[in-house]
Amino acid sequence: MLPGCFSNNRHQGERLYAQHCASCHGDQGQGLARLVPPLAGSDYLVDHRAELPCLLRQGQNEVIVVNGVGYHNVMPGNKSLSPAQLTNLLNYIESHWGNEAAPRTIRYVQQQLDSCRVP
Repeated sequence: MLPGCFSNNRHQGERLYAQHCASCHGDQGQGLARLVPPLAGSDYLVDHRAELPCLLRQGQNEVIVVNGVGYHNVMPGNKSLSPAQLTNLLNYIESHWGNEAAPRTIRYVQQQLDSCRVP
């Protein structure tokens, strides 16, 4: 296989996490004290799975409870990420640091994005 002829999106989720998420949520998804919720071992990811594509796209500014701790800081959304990029990012987050969710498909993420309520 010629490396220049094929794209390798296998590590895209990890790269997107490092670029867009790690500065707040930490390199290992550990969060930041009581300021930024952890993604590692997060019950929020499990309990709000269907809402996560919209949360990444639109951000949030409400109190959320993660592993029994309340957090109220603004999380910016990212409208520039494509459904495929959001899928790879979520699949990375939901399969690392003790998280074990089933992989998402682009179609599923697109359906969730189509149902996002307008802020």
